Amino acid sequence: MTQPFDPRFGNRRMSLRTRVAGLAAVCVGSTVALVSLAGFFTVHTSLYDQLDTTLLQRADSLRSTLATAEQLGGIPAGFFSAADIRVGLLDSNGRYAVGGDLAMGPQELAVARGEVSQSLRTDRARDLRVVAVPAEPGTALVVAQGLGATRATLSRLSLVFTLVGGAGVLLAAAAGTAVAQGGLRPVQRLTEATERIARTGDLKPIAISGDDELARLTGSFNSMLSALAESQERQRRLVADAGHELRTPLTSLRTNLELLAASDRPDAPSLSEQDRKEISDDVRAQVEELSTLVGDLVELAREDAPQVVHEPVELAEVVERALARAARRAPGVHFEVTLTPWGLLGDANALERAVLNLLDNAAKWSPAAATVTVRLAATDRGTAVVEVADAGPGIAEADLPYIFERFYRSSAARTLPGSGLGLAIVAQAAARHGGTVQASRSPAGGTLMTLELPGHHPHHTRR
Repeated sequence: MTQPFDPRFGNRRMSLRTRVAGLAAVCVGSTVALVSLAGFFTVHTSLYDQLDTTLLQRADSLRSTLATAEQLGGIPAGFFSAADIRVGLLDSNGRYAVGGDLAMGPQELAVARGEVSQSLRTDRARDLRVVAVPAEPGTALVVAQGLGATRATLSRLSLVFTLVGGAGVLLAAAAGTAVAQGGLRPVQRLTEATERIARTGDLKPIAISGDDELARLTGSFNSMLSALAESQERQRRLVADAGHELRTPLTSLRTNLELLAASDRPDAPSLSEQDRKEISDDVRAQVEELSTLVGDLVELAREDAPQVVHEPVELAEVVERALARAARRAPGVHFEVTLTPWGLLGDANALERAVLNLLDNAAKWSPAAATVTVRLAATDRGTAVVEVADAGPGIAEADLPYIFERFYRSSAARTLPGSGLGLAIVAQAAARHGGTVQASRSPAGGTLMTLELPGHHPHHTRR
């Protein structure tokens, strides 16, 4: 169960820096301990093997030169003490003829009786290493050496290993702390940046140092900040532009309504039926303009939403539905259509709205009884183009770079109905589906809008 955070004691969990330093110390400490133990047991075994070899060599040398009790008894005791050994001669009955201060064990007795060729053991009571070899028949030559020097050497070695291991653990902890501080510094900067963003809303990017994974993480975070800043800027511009576009029709609508309301007062001059009808028509047109603008704003908000629909779409059917709607809106315009089947993954509603906006734009600029040419055809680039060409006056060269921006309206279009959002919706729909939209001059001298979208190759043609 997770412990709650208490501001009086801080976070109960260790910081990442502490965990890294602790992990380094534990890993190095475990490694040093294993190496030290292996080294200690290796030296321990080597020292005892060397001691046993030396004792056996001394026993063989004494057996070949001093094999009788008389010979051993004639040697002064100080001679063996100076060599740090004790020597005794044990008979098969378990009695020492020489060296009575040596303890007898079953191993030495077995050698004296000829049951084994030699024996080695440790006399823990006297701290001796004891070796026995056969001497003259029925006796065993026993040689012992103290273990004090060997044990002292092993004690010093264990102390050295302990000190070296402790120093290694401390150095590992210090190195782990230094590595953690240096390696986690970008993480700390990233944490401070996120806290600053949450506190102030400032989307200023973070400085990147190095080229490691943390630098890549910082770069990705900066990309996210840039996208967030761009989204905020788009929202700010949308709100500002929408407010500007809404202000004019709302002001005009309020003026007309106030005029109608004032004409109904008893002391006010009355309006003629013609004037009242013109004002009513003006109010109706302004309401329709506001409805269109609000619908376009809702569409733009939906297009900016993060969810993207990916469903199979038959583009020719989308164009046909858009043509049916456009024909109802502009009954005086004739549409000449050539469609080739084309499939893609996308949002059918968004694509239909985009094509409808192109058709509405062409119908708006076409003269009465004009023909608008609509063509859906495949290209050799693995895409299909929807071309809408009108016979209107065309788009001025100065306006071409801006016609797909939100709320942009050329000087010639300001007197016509519209909000300046239709072509922006087309551009957004094209971008969402991995396509493009372009404007150019049509063969008839009007405007040619080209919407290009990726998808599947066609199989047959419909007219």
